[in-house]
Amino acid sequence: MQSHVSRVWNFSAGPAALPLAVLERAQREMLDWNGSGASVMEQSHRGKRFIEMAAQAEADLRSLLAIPADYTVLFLQGGATQHFAQIPMNLAGAGDSADYIVSGHWSAKAVSEAASYLRRVNVAASGEADHYLKLPARESWQLDPQAAYVHYTPNETIHGVEFHDIPDVGAVPLVADMSSNILSEPLDVSRFGLIYAGAQKNIGPSGLVVMIIRRDLLQRAGRPMARIFRYAEHAANDSMLNTPNTWGWYLAGLTFQWLQQQGGVAVIGERNRAKAELLYQVIDGSGGYYRSPVEPSARSRMNVPFTLHDAALDTTFLKESEAAGLIALKGHKAVGGMRASLYNAVSLEAVQVLTAFMQDFARRHG
Repeated sequence: MQSHVSRVWNFSAGPAALPLAVLERAQREMLDWNGSGASVMEQSHRGKRFIEMAAQAEADLRSLLAIPADYTVLFLQGGATQHFAQIPMNLAGAGDSADYIVSGHWSAKAVSEAASYLRRVNVAASGEADHYLKLPARESWQLDPQAAYVHYTPNETIHGVEFHDIPDVGAVPLVADMSSNILSEPLDVSRFGLIYAGAQKNIGPSGLVVMIIRRDLLQRAGRPMARIFRYAEHAANDSMLNTPNTWGWYLAGLTFQWLQQQGGVAVIGERNRAKAELLYQVIDGSGGYYRSPVEPSARSRMNVPFTLHDAALDTTFLKESEAAGLIALKGHKAVGGMRASLYNAVSLEAVQVLTAFMQDFARRHG
């Protein structure tokens, strides 16, 4: 059960729920972190305590994802959207093109931001014609073997579609925006050239980006740019080229420890599968009262959009769900309806409470 009566069941798409144990530990350590007599936010990032914490956070992430030794881990400021531009700046020269797989809002936005830095953005496949309700068929992909990289978004938070395997793109480096599904299940990092993720869904608070990049890609000349934008510079300075987001880094480290205590990403992956299956079963079994618009084979485990049979009930559903302690269920304005985000910190119990409410709502408002 929830340990504090004022806590709600949080289904926010991001910034999203954090593990309660992480929040409670941060609360305990807020005024006196690690015996220092000050909070982690009040201390030098170049001090012994912080450097040890940062090294442990990286080691824990490497252990959780079995990150190979030839990959660098970076803890950067900002959000993933910033890297829609920064990735082509670093990985592509002025005469290069890159391939993009567009499966929803965020991958489409990545295309628009990359256009300023690439000779050509090749949209190798797109689900737009299907309103992003299913993934573009693999046989339709028009990949360029000379591309600087292939970019895709494994999970789209708004449309609720997810790739359930890693696409084979040959020798071209695969770049993935994993903001909404990193650490949600085991991952073969060696299949990727670069993985990046905004922290505010499965890692920690907003304002931090975690990047995993194959070291040979750091040697690419890229475009002329200031040092602060160059990944190789951040790698050479252990992500401390400038003052990092110390609070975000610390909370990410606590989250990595929490994941280990849960049994690692294999255990979390099974838990996430069970949560999603329960919610989809209730939607599919409602006799059409609730509907999932996404093709079943492409359904996301992390973000579950759904609609009511009568949109006139949406306002009532949201009002009553919030009164029941279920928050952030309103769908994105681009698609409407409802959306439940089931990130790692959302418990199975939370989903059980949600599905019980949905079934009761259908009975009362049938």
